[in-house]
Amino acid sequence: MTERLDGPQAPSAQSADGSSTGPAETPRTTRRLGPSPAVAIAFLLPAALLLGIWVVYPIVYSIFRSLFDAAGTGFVGLGNYATIFSDHGTLITIRNNLIWVVVAPIVVTTLGLIFAVLTERIKWATAFKLIVFMPMAVSLMAAGVIFRLVYEQSPDKGMANAVLTTVHDTFSSSQGYPDARPREGDQSPVASEGGTVVTKQPVQAGQPVLIPIVGVKPNTLPGNAGPAKAPAAAGGLSGTVWFDFTPGGGGKNGEVDASEKGLPGMTVEAVQNGKVAGTATTADDGSFRFEGLPAGSYVVRLPQSNFQASYGGLNWLGETLITPAVIGAFVWVWAGFAMVLIAAGLAAIPRDALEAARIDGATEWQVFRKITVPLLSPVLLVVFVTMIINTLKVFDLVFIIAPGSVQPQANVVALEMWRVSFGGGNNQGLGSALAVFLLILVLPFMIMNIRRFRRDES
Repeated sequence: MTERLDGPQAPSAQSADGSSTGPAETPRTTRRLGPSPAVAIAFLLPAALLLGIWVVYPIVYSIFRSLFDAAGTGFVGLGNYATIFSDHGTLITIRNNLIWVVVAPIVVTTLGLIFAVLTERIKWATAFKLIVFMPMAVSLMAAGVIFRLVYEQSPDKGMANAVLTTVHDTFSSSQGYPDARPREGDQSPVASEGGTVVTKQPVQAGQPVLIPIVGVKPNTLPGNAGPAKAPAAAGGLSGTVWFDFTPGGGGKNGEVDASEKGLPGMTVEAVQNGKVAGTATTADDGSFRFEGLPAGSYVVRLPQSNFQASYGGLNWLGETLITPAVIGAFVWVWAGFAMVLIAAGLAAIPRDALEAARIDGATEWQVFRKITVPLLSPVLLVVFVTMIINTLKVFDLVFIIAPGSVQPQANVVALEMWRVSFGGGNNQGLGSALAVFLLILVLPFMIMNIRRFRRDES
């Protein structure tokens, strides 16, 4: 950019006929605005030097080091790269990275779009955006620690299984006594048949039924279990299921003692001619009663479901679900970032186009699909490509969330690179090859993003 500097006004020139033709032209002087090239280079040189030390040199050295063996003394050429595509464990790692690249960016971008569109229609949009964006303030390592606790197997510790068991228990009982069994002996009124407990002799209405159970572990005895109540002879078919054990010894086997506990939540069936005629559930004191049974003899049965472990949720940290579980933590962290970027793009969309479509009779879904999404496509592409780059580099979440026993099944390229080089493998050659391989995977998406940014600026 130049600036014209005018000198003293020159006298007017005259034409041949004596008329004035204006001031005579004089030489113009130009001056460059801003710092000189030497000053610009002096300021850029430290940044360029640091960039070369921290970026360029490590890349060049990693390429060079990947051509040598673990000790760094023997030249192996492309042998380390061949190992990447021939080792079974590394192929699992590449497969996991492919799952990450396909699933995580799509889920993050979709959720960000949904959140951005829906928050335009609520009054407390700012508060919602703040809550969704808040995980961005948490480091990935801290997020990994949080979700390691969320995915704990025990519903008492892990929030995910606590939610699942709560929903499950809302629709069906999950009380179970997996180690319980009937008291054995000739004097016992019940016996075990194929995992169920049945009375040895048929019973009739008005005849109390005693079902003594032993082998109940203290941690499976529910907190609402009250003192067992001996059944009374009354109309209808009734009885008691209780833990036939007296703490400290004493008591009589097969009889309800004052210090013994009932077993609540047990399903009891009345069976006649091989068919279930009625079902009851034991109360806190272990008592049960069948209502409306026709007269006759019945076999009282405790089905096998009573002796199975209660529903404890899913094994999130097992081999099957570990990769989806870690992807869930990744989505929790980055969904807010996607929402903010897409919301900014949404605010720049001309409202006239949306209103014109609505006036022409377009539904909200048609407006969203045919107008909003096409106009947001540049922003969506930037978010999607950025998420692909982040998934290719993911390390912290997998390292923290996945237990050591299942890390081979949850492994990704960045984590495998660290494990091979510094985590016990001590193979700098193969680790450098993995680093170069990861760089090759990331570079196309970085170039795509840079071109997109330049196109938006022009």
